[in-house]
Amino acid sequence: MKAKEFDKRFDAGEDISAFVDYATATRPNQKMKRVNVDFPVWMVHALDQEARRLGVTRQSIIKVWLADRLNREAV
Repeated sequence: MKAKEFDKRFDAGEDISAFVDYATATRPNQKMKRVNVDFPVWMVHALDQEARRLGVTRQSIIKVWLADRLNREAV
């Protein structure tokens, strides 16, 4: 099936799950790339405190806050 036909069926609300191989499916721009960032100790402590308060990891809170800021700056 060509992409136009797939999109047409999807937009029409049809069940397209039979046409998707979920084992090999990927989301665009979602590939991870590891980066290293050095933070002052006080900032790590503050991040950890907020992460504990929210019940998430330090990495999660950093990702969410950065994504929020990047989205605001893009407008």
